[in-house]
Amino acid sequence: MMIPTIPTPDELLDKGFRRGKKAADLARTSKIPKRLKPKRLEEVRVITACQVIKDRLKMILDRVPDIETMPEFYQDYIDITVGVDDMKKALGALNWAYGIITQLEKDYAGRIRRSAPEKANTLRSQAYGRIASVVNKIKKDLDFLDFAKANLRNMPTIDFEATTIVIAGFPNVGKSTLLRQITDASPEVASYPFTTKGIQIGHLEKNWKKIQIIDTPGLLDRPILDMNEIELNAMVALEHLADAIFFIIDVSETCGFPIESQFKLSEEVKRIFDVPMVYLFNKMDISQTNKVTSESNKVISSDDGEEVDISYLDKYLEKVDDYLLISAYKGQGIDEIIEKLAGVKKIERKDPEELDDDYY
Repeated sequence: MMIPTIPTPDELLDKGFRRGKKAADLARTSKIPKRLKPKRLEEVRVITACQVIKDRLKMILDRVPDIETMPEFYQDYIDITVGVDDMKKALGALNWAYGIITQLEKDYAGRIRRSAPEKANTLRSQAYGRIASVVNKIKKDLDFLDFAKANLRNMPTIDFEATTIVIAGFPNVGKSTLLRQITDASPEVASYPFTTKGIQIGHLEKNWKKIQIIDTPGLLDRPILDMNEIELNAMVALEHLADAIFFIIDVSETCGFPIESQFKLSEEVKRIFDVPMVYLFNKMDISQTNKVTSESNKVISSDDGEEVDISYLDKYLEKVDDYLLISAYKGQGIDEIIEKLAGVKKIERKDPEELDDDYY
């Protein structure tokens, strides 16, 4: 989110008053009747100072996007990160200050024109005092907008036209490895609330279809009950993007979590995201690590011809509709994953303006 540089009250006032003095110095050389010159110079200082401060406030107000018209994902992102209500309140305070300074400019310019020349300086000083009071009253709002600028600087750049897949799974199950295997280039890393590394966004194109893949380390990788309310909101924000969830399960359990716990997390995520879920049973190349097998166990053939026991997965496979057995590290099953990605249908979501139209 592009928020312009936010000045402090002192910077705003200093710029306005310096420009006012400069404008008065220029006016001093113009041909003005001697008895009117003191009034004219002070009037110029007030008008110029007010206009400079107003222009800066208006520039901020104009450049901050209208939150209400942004996609729901961005609205939720802003709300989680800095607070939508706080943002609106700060912008409203700047708008209030703009209106008050406009009125002060009109009032004091008129009073100076009507005053005796010897009172012009006093009236200009009063005007500057009133202007400074107004600007100082919005200090906390300027501080908040500066805070928002810093925290929203690296907001994720989302392609809302692309089909979007969200990758989920416990830490170290192979999400980053898979993302690098199936996307065209190194994933873009963008900040996201409550993630340790920021979300990673990868892109690819299949059959002229744009596909966007999002990994959220630190968010969709632990039980829902362990999350607080704000973290849950951060996760739910992704619901506005996801057309499908690709949930990765480390069958070798070398990630440090048993398959049972991983599958339980997948069921929790599935309850929150009302979208199709594809299960990717990863690390099949080392799936026999620390596992006891027998000759009667069910086996499949791996890419290198070695038989792999998968009977221990039966109770999970029979519960899911769509799955693949893969090894992201060795690149096994990548072509099948890409075909699955290409088959995901984009969910049509209405934008906020269309929702408002339907309401009325």
